[in-house]
Order: sequence, then C-alpha cells, then structure tokens
Amino acid sequence: MISFTEIEPKELVHFQGGEGSFFAKMTDDGLNRILHGRLEPGCSIGLHRHETSSEIIFILSGRGRAVIDGREELLAPGDCHYCKKGSAHTLFCLGEDEPLCFYAVVPQQ
Repeated sequence: MISFTEIEPKELVHFQGGEGSFFAKMTDDGLNRILHGRLEPGCSIGLHRHETSSEIIFILSGRGRAVIDGREELLAPGDCHYCKKGSAHTLFCLGEDEPLCFYAVVPQQ
C-alpha cells in the first residue's frame, strides 16, 4: 500500500520547462514511479519526451489540457491521459480557481 497522506509534497518549479509550480508526492521502487500530482491554476509541465518509459495520468479533479505528439486532449475528472514510450507530451492546468490533481504511473522500462 502507498499512503500519499504520509508523503510530503515536493515543489518542482518550472518542471520540464513548464510554467509555475508542480507539486508531487512521489514514490519510486526502481520498477515504477508512482505519484500524486497537483498543478496550480495557470501552471504547466513542459514538453518532454518519454524516451525510456511510458506515463499514465488519471485525472482526479480540476480541468486540464495535454498535448501529445502535437495532438490536444482536454482532460476532466475520470479521464486517463496515456503517453506511450517514445512520445512527447505536456500538461496544463486550465482552471482559474482549482488545481489539476492526478495520479501518475511511470513504469521504468
């Protein structure tokens, strides 16, 4: 079991060249990186390529936008964004008053 309530959030400023702050409660067992993420309104995770891994992002709350390989996806609670190995993506929080909260899994392939 992973208890994210017991993990201190880490502030990542301009993560992957994005705007503002990304907060992550993260665990990594060498096989998978699993995190609970929060992007504040107006913030983003910059465009980056997954050369050695994929990433699965499940939206918990808020509204967001992902751009993957030049294709835009609007994201809402219950949506799952998938970035396959070799693809490039970015993530934006679209809410003005609400952060974008999500769980993400990055298998170490």
